[in-house]
Amino acid sequence: MIDFKSLHTQLLKLLSGNRFEVSKKTSQQLVDYVLLLHKWNQIHNLTSIRNPLQMLSKHIMDSLAISPYLRGPHILDVGTGAGLPGLPLALTHPHYHFTLLDSNGKKTRFLTYILQTLMISNVDIISLRVEKYDVKKCFNSIVSRAFSQLNNFLHKTQHLCCKDGVFLAMKGRYPIEEINNLDNQFQLIDTPALRITGLDEKRHLLIIGFNRSL
Repeated sequence: MIDFKSLHTQLLKLLSGNRFEVSKKTSQQLVDYVLLLHKWNQIHNLTSIRNPLQMLSKHIMDSLAISPYLRGPHILDVGTGAGLPGLPLALTHPHYHFTLLDSNGKKTRFLTYILQTLMISNVDIISLRVEKYDVKKCFNSIVSRAFSQLNNFLHKTQHLCCKDGVFLAMKGRYPIEEINNLDNQFQLIDTPALRITGLDEKRHLLIIGFNRSL
């Protein structure tokens, strides 16, 4: 039986090992989120990760790894699913405003419940397909952990990105073919490897902007 105390202890170890500093309130909220995700997941199948301890490394730490590359104050998480990476990032970046978008009503209902239960005020939940989502404001960062194809992600979200904003595509292995096929209206800015203590998996972040030379 995984309890709050053991999860919190393990999370603090992971945060320390990856040089993340968060408040006690935030670390407690992150654990509460994992426990609620584990509970809902038994009925609603929100994530393939079943073990709450694995959720700490594979979900929480994996999400927080892109923190240094975020541009605010307005951030959109496309295909957020169970709230990843947007929810952990929102908890650790309370000065930024996050919009979490997913077309799966089961998942957005879970996220709405999380916001109410944990009293999170810097997050909006949108239950729509991204191509149907249109707002007057633009986003400084558009993040995706779930989109399978890079150009597809960029084209479906470009109408939502500020001219000087960035697209942050989280990938596993270095996606050389997708990078080589990047449409010329976009520009690859950087491809940092994401090294996460406690997670033995290859992770990369593609940082992309609009090609200003066109």
